[in-house]
Amino acid sequence: MSTRKPSSSKPNARRRWSHKVMEKSDAMDLRAGVFKLKSARAIASSLKRSSESSKRRKSTPFRSAMSMLNFEINRAGKNLSPERTRVLNAAKGELRKVFGRPA
Repeated sequence: MSTRKPSSSKPNARRRWSHKVMEKSDAMDLRAGVFKLKSARAIASSLKRSSESSKRRKSTPFRSAMSMLNFEINRAGKNLSPERTRVLNAAKGELRKVFGRPA
């Protein structure tokens, strides 16, 4: 008898949960394409605007915005180009600036 498990569709289901979170989550409403913007400052400004106007967030506007940015960076993972990774990580610093938080 083989000890190998039969393959299942679970690995694919695990890969797709984040897409469902981005579309149906109660985290907050984001502008479409916000993470595709070219400027870190534009991404940070859009996240700030969205987090402050959202009625669905569960935490402070800063924490919600930073959480969504980190979620996007982690969700995309190794599929992000080095340039996109740089821009999104720079957006973290810009987000701290627009909220008046220390670096």
